[in-house]
Amino acid sequence: MAEAVTPAHELRLGVIFAALAAIGFSFKAILIKLAYPYGVDALTLLALRMGFSAPVFGLIAFAERRGRPPLGLRDLLYVAGLGMFGFYLSALLDFAGLQYISAGLERVILFSYPTFVVLLSALLLNKRPGRRELLAMALTYAGIAASFGHDLAGAGGPDTWRGALYVLASALTYSIYLIASGQIIGRIGASRLMASSMLWSALAVALQFAATKPMSALVLPWQVYGLAAAMAVFATVLPSLMVGAAIARIGSARFGLIGCIGPVATIFLAWLFLGEAVGLSQLAGAALVVAGVVVVSRK
Repeated sequence: MAEAVTPAHELRLGVIFAALAAIGFSFKAILIKLAYPYGVDALTLLALRMGFSAPVFGLIAFAERRGRPPLGLRDLLYVAGLGMFGFYLSALLDFAGLQYISAGLERVILFSYPTFVVLLSALLLNKRPGRRELLAMALTYAGIAASFGHDLAGAGGPDTWRGALYVLASALTYSIYLIASGQIIGRIGASRLMASSMLWSALAVALQFAATKPMSALVLPWQVYGLAAAMAVFATVLPSLMVGAAIARIGSARFGLIGCIGPVATIFLAWLFLGEAVGLSQLAGAALVVAGVVVVSRK
């Protein structure tokens, strides 16, 4: 039987969704950096972001479970673990790292997660990397080194190292989430897994906030609430929905390649909204990281 051909207008729409999703996720770092000067810390800002986005993910989770059997205890615990480790810990580390490094460097480092997937697959699933994967890792880490050198030459000092390590740990935890989610996504569906994981992540953030912060920590300028709401809508909920819409139309391979505009978009947005300097080494680093992701994503 011949494979169905996707209409041209659906392919174009898929490309648009993929590009907008990549730009939306890239905009998250910009909004975080804009909020920090108002005196909000990483945990409180993350709690506000999850508080604004959790109701939408709750509706998605409810809609996705209609007509399907409820999750068994084993799957429920698995999804809870994914949400608390993959989304919660990864996001908290990312928010913490952005206190010390530029938005451009954050996106370049965070975009290294496909190489972590390759490395962890080799360690945990006995999938040895081939020449293409090794080349991709070499390109990616050369790009991170070039971008890191740009930041180090600017602000420099231990804060740059600290922020870079936080974001690198965020990329590592997210890659663990991706590998682990592959063991369950076929049973419960991608949208249901994403929404349920985000809800567990929101619960974890709320519990940590309640245990470590007084309620007075929420007394913040209205600008922080506005930025957190924008982050929830334009850099969390809408990009997450557009990812599914894009993959359904153009496939995950094409989506991964189009998503490579993320680091470049962040560098441009950081220059536009934050006044971050753009250097040749930073652009070269972003290009190398994008090249590494293209190499590891191509069939």
